[in-house]
Amino acid sequence: MIRFGIGYDVHKLAAGRKLILGGVEIPHKLGLEAHSDGDVLIHAIIDALLGAATLGDIGHYFPSTPEFKDISSVELLKRILPLVAAKGYSIGNVDSIVVAQKPKLAPYILPMRERLAEVMQVDVDAVSVKAKTEEGLGFTGTEQGIAAYAVASLEK
Repeated sequence: MIRFGIGYDVHKLAAGRKLILGGVEIPHKLGLEAHSDGDVLIHAIIDALLGAATLGDIGHYFPSTPEFKDISSVELLKRILPLVAAKGYSIGNVDSIVVAQKPKLAPYILPMRERLAEVMQVDVDAVSVKAKTEEGLGFTGTEQGIAAYAVASLEK
C-alpha cells in the first residue's frame, strides 16, 4: 500500500534570527520568526508525513509551549519518524518546494537534501528540494516571509 500526504508552512522573515531551511543554516540578514527555529521546509515535510499516516498535524505534537521554544526542527522531525514507523510505514520519497525571493537557495539544495535524507534515514535520491521565487509578487516575493510545500509517500 502507498499513501500520500501534503504539507505546507509559512513564517515571517525577521531580524535577529538565523535562517534555517532543511536543517541547514543559510547566511542571510533575516531569519524566520517562529516558536521553534522556524524551518518551514521541515515543518511542511512533517505535515506531509503526518498526513500520509493520518496522524494529524505538527501543531498537535508540538504546540507553542515552553518545552518547544527555539527547538531545532530537525529534532521535531526525528520525533515524528517513530510515530510513522509505529503505524507500519516507511518513507518512499519526499518532494518539496521552498518559495523565497531571497536569498538564492541553489547552492544549498544539495546540502538540504543530504541533511533531510540523513535525518529521515533514506537515500538522498528519495528527497527532492526545489526553490522558487514569486517574481516579486505576494508576501514571499516582497521578502516578508518564506513558504514551503511538501508531498510525501509512505509505503506499507
